[in-house]
This record gives sequence, C-alpha cells and structure tokens, in this order.
Amino acid sequence: MDKVTRLASEKGVVIFTKSSCCLCYAVNILFQELGVNPVVHEIDHDPEGREMEKALLRQGCTAPVPAVFIGGKLMGSTNEIMSLHLSGSLTQMLKPYQALS
Repeated sequence: MDKVTRLASEKGVVIFTKSSCCLCYAVNILFQELGVNPVVHEIDHDPEGREMEKALLRQGCTAPVPAVFIGGKLMGSTNEIMSLHLSGSLTQMLKPYQALS
C-alpha cells in the first residue's frame, strides 16, 4: 500500500496499468491526446505487482487497472475517467499537467 501511495503522488498524473490491458492502453492514449504525459507503472512488470493490485482494490478502484491518480488522488478506472472526460471535467482537472505547446 505504501508503494502505491508513494508512486501515485510522485508526479501529477500517474496510471497503474498492465501491459496486456487494452483499456489501460486506451486511457493512456486519451491522456496523451489531451496533452498530458502520465507516468505509467505496469504492475505486471513489478515484483510487488500482486500486492500493488490488492492495494489498488483496497483504495476503492472498481478494477485494479487502469487506476488513474491525478494530483495524488485516486480518480478511478476506465468508467470513471471516461465519465469525467465526457462531462468535460477531466480537461479542467488536467490543465496544470498539460505539456506546454
């Protein structure tokens, strides 16, 4: 749990993923298209991945991946991120983290 919390707060936008997850890929691409380069942690490549997955579920993720953190706060998985995006809220949340054009 400590590792997830530490990694989630290291940068503005952090996504915990698995390398074989198509939804993880889609969420990552969405952020890039919105001008944000998230830090991506592929938990299936981490020796502590199973523990990290359990920690993400304990934090309230509906699915362990993708787990999106913005400003150190858990925003959710694919459904929550897409809902925020469709409502226009995600763009506002990401303004401080967008790459300079």
